[in-house]
Amino acid sequence: VQLVESGGGLVQPGDSLRLSCVATTPIVRFRAMAWYRQAPGKQRESVARIWPSGSTSYANSVKGRFTISRNNAGRTMYLEMSSLKPEDAAVYFCYVDLGMGQSYWGQGTQVTVAS
Repeated sequence: VQLVESGGGLVQPGDSLRLSCVATTPIVRFRAMAWYRQAPGKQRESVARIWPSGSTSYANSVKGRFTISRNNAGRTMYLEMSSLKPEDAAVYFCYVDLGMGQSYWGQGTQVTVAS
């Protein structure tokens, strides 16, 4: 499985952005899918997570502003980001845990928030 993120870019504070993560093969069964981010000099952190049931969870720093979702075809995961802040700037990675020790990362997409 390969994951390809897109949708990053330069935005101003308060703007919105939608990130996409496309899998090369449909992901039918998985334990969890997630978005992580890593800012310069900081550890990679979990931003949002979605489970097969459709349940989601978010980091406190993005709760109410970010929304994770995936399409029913099982190939694309999204991260809708609104009210972006400078502290949201980071490289965003998508992640899939297929279970049985199999997990995959995308290559990352840069999000820059600056006025």
